Amino acid sequence: MSILFAILLFSVLIFVHELGHFAAAKLSGVQVNEFSMFMGPAIWKKQVGETLYAIRTIPIGGYCAMEGEDEDTENPRSFQKAAWWKRLIILLAGAAMNFLTGILIFAVLYMPVETISDPVINEFTDCCIFNNAEGLQIGDEILELDGEKVYIMSDISLLLGLDSDGIHDVVVLRNGEKLTFSNLPMGHTHLDENGEEYRHYGIVFGRERKAGFLDKLEYVWNITIDNVRNVKLSLRMLFTGQASIQDMTGVVGIVDLMAETAEQSETTMGAILNMLYFGGFIAINLAVMNLLPIPALDGGRAVCLLITTVVEAVTKKKINPKYEGYLHGAGMILLLLLMAVITFKDIWNLF
Repeated sequence: MSILFAILLFSVLIFVHELGHFAAAKLSGVQVNEFSMFMGPAIWKKQVGETLYAIRTIPIGGYCAMEGEDEDTENPRSFQKAAWWKRLIILLAGAAMNFLTGILIFAVLYMPVETISDPVINEFTDCCIFNNAEGLQIGDEILELDGEKVYIMSDISLLLGLDSDGIHDVVVLRNGEKLTFSNLPMGHTHLDENGEEYRHYGIVFGRERKAGFLDKLEYVWNITIDNVRNVKLSLRMLFTGQASIQDMTGVVGIVDLMAETAEQSETTMGAILNMLYFGGFIAINLAVMNLLPIPALDGGRAVCLLITTVVEAVTKKKINPKYEGYLHGAGMILLLLLMAVITFKDIWNLF
C-alpha cells in the first residue's frame, strides 16, 4: 500500500505540473491538442473540443501538447504565434504549480503544530570547549553557518556535515545583537564501535516556543525556501565532485525511499504524514529542477525564448522554431539516457 501511495503521490505532482502548463495555455488562448497523464499507449482518451484528454499506460511523466510548440504553423492560436510574455508564463506555469503545491503540503503539515523549535543553543556537554566569553554561549541563536542561512533547526547538522575540516564561520544572535565568529573550530573527532571516525560537537540545540498564526506561516515559508536551497547545495556537490551519479536517485529510488520511510513509521497516520512531507520535498525539487537552463526543461525553453525574442527584435528576422526544437530534442535524449542510467542503478540497488 505504501508503494502504491508513493506512486499515486508522485503521479499527482506530475499531473499538477502539466496542469499548470495546460491552464496557462488555455487562459492565453493557445490551442492545446492533447493533455495526457503518463506516457505510452492510451488506456483511456476522450476528445473534448479541440483537446484530446488521455490517460496512458506507463506511470511516468505526462505532457501538455500545444499547437506549434516546436514548429511554425499557420494556426493563429499556435504557441509560436502567442506574445512572448504569454509563452513565458506558459513555460513557467508548471514549475509555479509544483512550487505552490509544495507550500500547500507543508502548510497542511505544519499549520496545526502548537510549538516551533528554534536553532538556539540549549546546553553544552562536558567535552565542548566553546562555552566561554570568546566563543558560543547558551542562548545564542544560530543565524548562519559558513555563509548559508539557517532556516530551520535541522539545517545545523546538514551544514556542519558539508565541511569536513571542522572549521566554520558562524553568525549568531545574542541579546538582540548579531555576532560573527570566523574560523571557529567546532567538534572533536571520535571513533565509533566499528572504528570509523565521526565528529562530535557537544552542543545541544533547540528552543521550543508557542507558535501563532504568523509564526506558522513563516515556518512553512522557511521550510519551502530551505528545500530550494538544498537543491542548490546538491547541485553544487555534484559539480564539485563531492557527490556522484551514485548519489542521484530517480523515480524508482524515490518511491522505494518513500515506501521504506512509511513502513518504518510507528502509526498509519505517521506514515501518511512522512510521505506527505516527501511529497512537498519532491514538489519543490521538481519546480527548481525544471527551471534549470537545460535544453528540454522548462528553464531551458524559457532561456531560449528570451534569447530568441531579443535576437528577433534586433535583427527584425523570424527564427525558425525548428532549430530550437532540434536543441530540445537533443536535450531530451540526453535526459532520457541519464534517467535510464539512474533508474537502472535504483533497480539494481533494490536487489
